[in-house]
Amino acid sequence: MTSTQAPVTPTRVAAGPALTSAGLVTVLLGAALPLIDFFIVNIALPAIGSDLRTSSATLELVVAAYGIAYAVLLVVGGRLGDAFGRRKLFLIGLASFTVTSLLCGVAPTALTLVLARAAQGAAAALMLPQVLSIIQATTTGERKSKALGLYGATAGLSMVLGQFLGGALVAADLWGTSWRPIFLVNVPVGIAGLVIARRLIPESRSSNPIGIDRWGTVLLAIALVSLLLPLAEGPVLDWPLWTVALLVVFPFAAAGFVHVERRMERLGGIPLLPPSVMRMPSVRQGLLVGVPFFIGFSAFMFVFAVTLQDGLHLGPFGSGLVTAPLSLAFFAMCLVSSRLVTRFGQRVVAAGLSVQLLGLLVLIGTVLLEWPELGVLDFAPGMLLCGLGQGLAMTTVFRIVLSKVPPEIAGVGSGMLTTSQQAAMALGVATMGTLFASVGAGPLGMKGAFALVIGIQALLTIGIITVARRLPDPRL
Repeated sequence: MTSTQAPVTPTRVAAGPALTSAGLVTVLLGAALPLIDFFIVNIALPAIGSDLRTSSATLELVVAAYGIAYAVLLVVGGRLGDAFGRRKLFLIGLASFTVTSLLCGVAPTALTLVLARAAQGAAAALMLPQVLSIIQATTTGERKSKALGLYGATAGLSMVLGQFLGGALVAADLWGTSWRPIFLVNVPVGIAGLVIARRLIPESRSSNPIGIDRWGTVLLAIALVSLLLPLAEGPVLDWPLWTVALLVVFPFAAAGFVHVERRMERLGGIPLLPPSVMRMPSVRQGLLVGVPFFIGFSAFMFVFAVTLQDGLHLGPFGSGLVTAPLSLAFFAMCLVSSRLVTRFGQRVVAAGLSVQLLGLLVLIGTVLLEWPELGVLDFAPGMLLCGLGQGLAMTTVFRIVLSKVPPEIAGVGSGMLTTSQQAAMALGVATMGTLFASVGAGPLGMKGAFALVIGIQALLTIGIITVARRLPDPRL
């Protein structure tokens, strides 16, 4: 899943005109596009693989390339908006997202598509951070609370819409274009958004913008690429020399990143991922829950999309219907989780993870007992439970991680969390997706591969529940 949160604006902002209702709808469109695109792509992966004659490892890169670029540049995008104007960066990001969507839609080869997806992730990183910043800077009081609530609901709606729209567009095979409309549909929407945004979104910028951590950004990018690329491609290609070389680079890049971040903070700067913020109990313990959760979530969505279409031959539209209960339940929990946290505190996370665990076990049992005679309704109980649990856990983890971060660095804390989220999701696809492809090609087949990967996620969830019981209470 792409991010449900984005960096918020620093507390000191330049005063400006208020955001109108139409302007709010426009910026929420900017929040919805990248999220819809993530779920559309998951549904379309088998069609992409068939049309471009590419491997599962390359399909993993179609997902991971977007996540890596987004993760690395997200905080940079937020800081650029604070410095040069959030409306300006929103327009640049939306224009870039529109162009890169076109490039994805016309990509002639798998390599071209991977590169275009990376560029699309970078464009999303410019656009999405501005949404919350614009809301924070141009709304006040109850109007701000409603706008932030609508932003949260947008994430859930995008998940639902992405599944249905992706399945419908691929199944329709418009003019024989197969999967390509899932990207091309962004072009007219993006153009319309640009025209409207220029007129309706007021400009705002921070009166004290935070500088960009250039070396930290470069080293994080090197670390992520040197880890995720060989993990995705190495097992499939029988570990050629370049994959081993990249893995050798990874610990040096990671160590260099940690050193640069510590040094920058020691000298009074605000690094990409501030070590002092990472050491806060709420942040440290929250990430111990959040990172493995997001690894499992992204692997779950990838493996499910491939299993439904390549293993059970349900087709893209049928696959969209299978995931509908999960999406709707996730959206419903996003709407009520705040009230549950107010009453029950951090226990909501462990409860949500327990419900997800039950859903994973139901799905494993369903597949093992009824394969291959499985239809849309057979998956409904397990998917509904997973959606309920994931919606409760994910939204509450975000709240807990940010609950103790000082207001003056709220944007830094939120950006750090979202960067960790996106990196974890890319790692989940690269590792668990590769395992799924390797096992699925062997004697266990796709049925066994599905049970194995979802079983690993279930075991991971048990461990996360143990850690979640020690989370701080966000009400205190």
